[in-house]
Amino acid sequence: MNFEILVSIFEASGWQALGKIPNPVSGKTELNLPAAENTIEILILLREKSKGNLTPDEEKYLSAAIANLQLNYAAEKEKPQTGAAEKEGAAKED
Repeated sequence: MNFEILVSIFEASGWQALGKIPNPVSGKTELNLPAAENTIEILILLREKSKGNLTPDEEKYLSAAIANLQLNYAAEKEKPQTGAAEKEGAAKED
């Protein structure tokens, strides 16, 4: 296994948590912002702990993965979330 494969595993997990790719088990896209945030934090930790030990290409790949996930995370966090709390509030208004 090389470094890019390791990063791509975490990156795919992040995209899945952001609801951008389907869950391979259920086939459904599911938004899980806490899981996405954890995945981004893991990649940031990996970047910090491997600093000085990566090739320029590995460093670039890891930084791009983090940046792309962070941008998409921020965009999803800004969207109004439909969930149990909203449904519960709508039920009380009826």
